[in-house]
Amino acid sequence: MNEIFDFLINKFKDHNFNLYMIGSTSRDFLLNKEIDDYDFVTDATPDEVLTFLDCNKTFKRFGTLSLKINNKHCDIVTLRKESEYLDLRHPSKIEFIKDINEDYKRRDFTINAIYIDENYQVKEVSKLGVSDLNDKVLRFIGDPIKRIKEDPLRILRAKRFIVEYGLTPETETLKALKEYKYLISNIKEGKLLEEKRKFDKISKGEEYEF
Repeated sequence: MNEIFDFLINKFKDHNFNLYMIGSTSRDFLLNKEIDDYDFVTDATPDEVLTFLDCNKTFKRFGTLSLKINNKHCDIVTLRKESEYLDLRHPSKIEFIKDINEDYKRRDFTINAIYIDENYQVKEVSKLGVSDLNDKVLRFIGDPIKRIKEDPLRILRAKRFIVEYGLTPETETLKALKEYKYLISNIKEGKLLEEKRKFDKISKGEEYEF
């Protein structure tokens, strides 16, 4: 069904590891949209992945490897747990794990945590995300205020998702986005510009304010 996913699935299966679609890849796959960049998660550690794939290791210490397949950028991230965020952006510690249910807890939005397995089946933990995608709802995973305080960049990501997918924030999500949007001032300029470029690419001049 998807040659890049199938190629990687076979690579990981040959070495007794699991691989899942995640993030925008899952969303666009379910919506039958063209996939430009690929996001995957795996229960293999970066060192284990590097024994059978030649990847860019720049962000290996964060559990992220990247490579190109058929001229498409692919990120492969190891499943992980995160400790407290101390700098409004990064967790103070990460721990590589095997359980997607634990990995799910540290993610931002339900629509961004849809795990699709080797059989192109949505995992049980992601059912709410699929429902929200179909119903066009934006919803934080867990406590919206905690999610925003961990990383205020999620406010701008929310804005982008709302415009790109025509979503409506659920009540508590919208309340938190409005109340804590002042935290955007704490985001580094480089990250602001990067997110602005992503928003401009999909917005076609459209604006959205909480």
